[in-house]
Amino acid sequence: MKYFILVLLIFYTFDVFAQRSESTLNKTKKEGVEKDSMPPIEDYKIISIKNDTVHLDTTLTILKDYKFNYLRKDNFELLPFSNTGQTYNSLSLRKDYKNTFPQFGARAKHFNFMEVEDINYFHVPTPLTDLYFKTVPEQGQQLDALFTINTSENLNLFIAYKGTRALGRYQHILTSAGNLRMGFSYDSDNGKYHAKAHFVSQDLLNEENGGLTDQAIQQYIDKEPEFDDRSVLEVNFENAQNVIFGKRFFLDHEYRLTKITDSTNMLSLSHVFDYSYKKFVFKQDASETEIFGESFESSNLKDETRMKKLFNEVSVNYANSLLGELSFGAGHTNYNYGYNSVFIKPGDTIVNRINGNLLHVVGSYKKKIGDFAVEADARLNLSDEFAGNYLSAAASYEFDENNGVRFGLNQNSTAPNFNFLLYQSDYLNYNWQNDFDNEISQKLFADFKSKKLFDVSGSLSQIENYTYFSLDEMGNVKPFQAGSQVRYFKLKAEKEFDFGLFGSYNTIMYQNVLEGLDVLNLPDFVTRNSIYYKDFWFDNALYLQTGFTFKYFSEYEMNAYDPVLAEFYVQNSQKLGGYPVVDYFFNAKVDKARIFFKLQNLNDLIDSNNNFTAPGYPYTDFLIRFGLVWDLFL
Repeated sequence: MKYFILVLLIFYTFDVFAQRSESTLNKTKKEGVEKDSMPPIEDYKIISIKNDTVHLDTTLTILKDYKFNYLRKDNFELLPFSNTGQTYNSLSLRKDYKNTFPQFGARAKHFNFMEVEDINYFHVPTPLTDLYFKTVPEQGQQLDALFTINTSENLNLFIAYKGTRALGRYQHILTSAGNLRMGFSYDSDNGKYHAKAHFVSQDLLNEENGGLTDQAIQQYIDKEPEFDDRSVLEVNFENAQNVIFGKRFFLDHEYRLTKITDSTNMLSLSHVFDYSYKKFVFKQDASETEIFGESFESSNLKDETRMKKLFNEVSVNYANSLLGELSFGAGHTNYNYGYNSVFIKPGDTIVNRINGNLLHVVGSYKKKIGDFAVEADARLNLSDEFAGNYLSAAASYEFDENNGVRFGLNQNSTAPNFNFLLYQSDYLNYNWQNDFDNEISQKLFADFKSKKLFDVSGSLSQIENYTYFSLDEMGNVKPFQAGSQVRYFKLKAEKEFDFGLFGSYNTIMYQNVLEGLDVLNLPDFVTRNSIYYKDFWFDNALYLQTGFTFKYFSEYEMNAYDPVLAEFYVQNSQKLGGYPVVDYFFNAKVDKARIFFKLQNLNDLIDSNNNFTAPGYPYTDFLIRFGLVWDLFL
């Protein structure tokens, strides 16, 4: 039956490829942009927290297909688990070496957790609704809905909710997630005052099963037909879940002190306020001592980790047509992280709180001279408790509108995330307090972008005191800090080819861990290649793209997943990966609606799937996925 479906699919695809348009279409039509009585699409503006502004894009491109997923971002460097809303294994080093304050732990739960930089603001001439819908592997759906309106030229309001519920094909991997965000942006009539603010409330829940049992892993690898129904494969447990909660109130506002009419000099004051609360909870009905070790409780285990953070920063900003843009500021952070009880064991006591106050200073500079631009920003913590610093400097040059280069360096020193510093659990082995040194990183990078040639980016990173989770000599997951440097090289290139009615988009990434192979495991090669047919049908009423996407990453010692911590840990005993994945897609655009249809992992139709996304966690089987993105204008 599988082969029959595949043959029908291939014949259908070639039939689609054989069709030709009746006339040559201009550039506007190729991009799928219609002209109607509504205001120009360029007037619907999307503004980031850094004031980078783009307009709403209702076109259909292959890049939109790459972003049509749970995260609504290109996940080229991520390997998703089998159910929508689960975590992702990383195919590249994704640590954020820009912070000077330690992050909240449970990093495997943060892929869909919306931080300050993930919230956009808007300016629209008419009310706008953006709807996203996509099916899930089994029993459920995912929806992301946004509504924004300018009540006046000065004030924009928005509210959005992203909700997901998916049962999954394996036992006890249900996901249930919600991301509520609402906010506003305001510009005064005289142009002197500007404000952006938002409130976010999030809860991301995953049922955890610990992966397949050893016997089930072998049955899965052997492709035994009776286990094509994945629900009959035995998992390690069916009584646990973890969830991360978060709430945030955020305000970023600025007041200009100089006259608006003064185009030579600009002086302003700005203030950023951020109050955030996070809580991570791991619950299990009965302990699994054979997997996680001894526990204080035999039933109703519950670990709760909380953090409150109040952040304030005030800056003085000066811009001069000759000198450029300068900013200097200072800020304060009050933090409270930890648990409700002290852990006492023979010869050792583990505290329950890390709290205090932190002062910092910041500065930045920007200057553009013709097509050449320079920028730098720095931050320094004035604290012995969490000493840290960050410095970034970059320069860019635009050869013309289609070609440009950017290069620079950054240096960072910051404490590891709080999971490494302090953790308490009902499982005895998951209790520790560490006084780790700061992770110190240096990075050189260069990016070259050319519409006619290709886009390529490269970086060389060096990290001292690299911190990671791994197994100790007893087989327990513990935090460690590398005694030697980690050095890592990354080169990524991408290029789209346009052959009229056909197109191809290709992305390839090469990585080399020069030092630290025992603590940083990454595939040498990751590649994604798409080939597709594109055309207008039905008197130009429908624009379509249809074709295949091939993905591959080389075999490597893939990180394992720990559900108690919601963290990945290093393992050096099992190589996984090295398998190709082929997807077929048929995407269409009608008016402002983009419709996406995908046959995911066609390999499973030919030779049953027995691949993994982490040790013990299977890769997604063949799936039929459908969804749409629809922009509605009033």
